[in-house]
Amino acid sequence: MTRALIITAPGINCDLELAEAFKLAGAEPFSVHINKLMRNPSIVDSADLIGFPGGFSYGDAVAAGRIMANLMRATLYGALVEAIRRSVPIIAPCNGFQIAVQIGLLPGPTPGSDWPTTPPAPTVTLSQNTSARFIDRWVEFVVPSSTRCVWTKNLETTTESACIPIAHGEGRFVPRDEVVLQQLEESGQIACRYGAGDNPNGSVGDVMGICDASGLVFGLMPHPERYLRPTQHPQWTRIEKQENEPLGLQMFRNAVAHAKQNNTPHCVENAV
Repeated sequence: MTRALIITAPGINCDLELAEAFKLAGAEPFSVHINKLMRNPSIVDSADLIGFPGGFSYGDAVAAGRIMANLMRATLYGALVEAIRRSVPIIAPCNGFQIAVQIGLLPGPTPGSDWPTTPPAPTVTLSQNTSARFIDRWVEFVVPSSTRCVWTKNLETTTESACIPIAHGEGRFVPRDEVVLQQLEESGQIACRYGAGDNPNGSVGDVMGICDASGLVFGLMPHPERYLRPTQHPQWTRIEKQENEPLGLQMFRNAVAHAKQNNTPHCVENAV
């Protein structure tokens, strides 16, 4: 039984879609509120996969994802790092991406380096869209050939199906400096990019999503959990035949397959 932990909090509104994605990909999703996890971080030990859903955690009252990230930095960082060490894939779409970078999980330590015992300072951020407006549309999805990301490797798409939905107001990827971006490039941690001329938010380097050095932790601004069926594509009636599974579902299948192959024994005593 491959179990997928979905971490919920006030304002999160994409948890059901994330659960459906894991379920269709062959995992058994279970949702746990952040308050319960903070009281008992060992629940994370029962997960083979982990998802940080999108939405507006705590109303994005201070900044997008900031409150939830600070709570998790203080109480769950160690448990999440241990999950990564036992090869648990983690996905963080949209608000989840904002949270993951502020916790310190992304981009994570450089290849060959161990995780620090305390959360590191963020080296990238997701800033306000250059348009200063909330954007809700589909964009072109491109995977660099050199990526090490477990979720986006070997995706099969056509020109028509290589797109994905976005919905955010603070999605502009900004590295701390050019050195950080170069390191991400050279280490294969750019997991996906916006298509040429289809960068909706002004992200530096057209970066749509990144992964950590292990390829397990994947953060992206789009919502792959909203493209699980052919009929969710905005032009599905115009595509003659979709030979491949929808882009989003392929990502989740990649991660579930990795989790099943990994098959690392884990604690189920505190499973929900």
